Amino acid sequence: MGLLLLLHVVLVAAAAGVPAAQAWGKEGHYMTCKIADGFLTKEALAGVKALLPSSANGELAEVCSWADTQRFRYRWSSPLHFADTPEDCKFSYARDCHDTKGNKNVCVVGAINNYTAALQDSSSPYNRTESLMFLAHFVGDVHQPLHCGHVEDLGGNTILVRWYRRKSNLHHVWDVDVIEQAMKDFYGKDQDAMVKAIQRNITEDWSREEKQWEACRSKTKTCADKYAQESAVLACDAYKGVKQDSTLGDDYYSAALPVVEKRIAQGGVRLAAILNRIFSGNGELQSI
Repeated sequence: MGLLLLLHVVLVAAAAGVPAAQAWGKEGHYMTCKIADGFLTKEALAGVKALLPSSANGELAEVCSWADTQRFRYRWSSPLHFADTPEDCKFSYARDCHDTKGNKNVCVVGAINNYTAALQDSSSPYNRTESLMFLAHFVGDVHQPLHCGHVEDLGGNTILVRWYRRKSNLHHVWDVDVIEQAMKDFYGKDQDAMVKAIQRNITEDWSREEKQWEACRSKTKTCADKYAQESAVLACDAYKGVKQDSTLGDDYYSAALPVVEKRIAQGGVRLAAILNRIFSGNGELQSI
């Protein structure tokens, strides 16, 4: 009940006005959830499908960007998409998980833990379909490095750059520009082809790492704080050499793309692991 009470606090207290920062673009979230599908147990797949809205046509990936469409309807949800940090390449839940008014537990890590708790408790008063869609989205968000970027520039949103010849900002480069460029350069603008390539990397190049990605020893909450710490470290690398009005081209792209693809893969594997535990039927998160 403690976590569910905390979720209530989050929903009520998170109404602080925060500049909107998109997560992975629609494609990145779609890919994360599509990858998760391949790692779901039979029980989890059935549980997920039972909660999906009819508009999803039985596909979690179809509603993985839903949370971004609800920012104006649910204004309290805006600070739940990120967990910005000082420039020390570290995430500390006690220090960093709050909104701009100082309300504690209001960040993407708190949201992942709380929506997981809501889905586990069949007596929870919260809408289970919305809880699933928020959870799926926020697991994607926490794996985007700039969602654990620097507080002072709103995770790179205020750092204006050129992505090749096009105006952008550093956050948008990581949300959208790298993925769109890769789809154009290597995948014939086909997101399903990019998903398949990432899936091959999971079973081949990253096969020895995959079990480590999903490992979580906590029986009472997720390991989202660990995922945020990874992103905080990667964010520091993303800032290197970037200043206001920088032009980012081939060198930056070639360094960023492998990171983006791996973070999408990790997000998908870990989302599946969380959902598998939720729908395992034993009522608690189990270590792997």
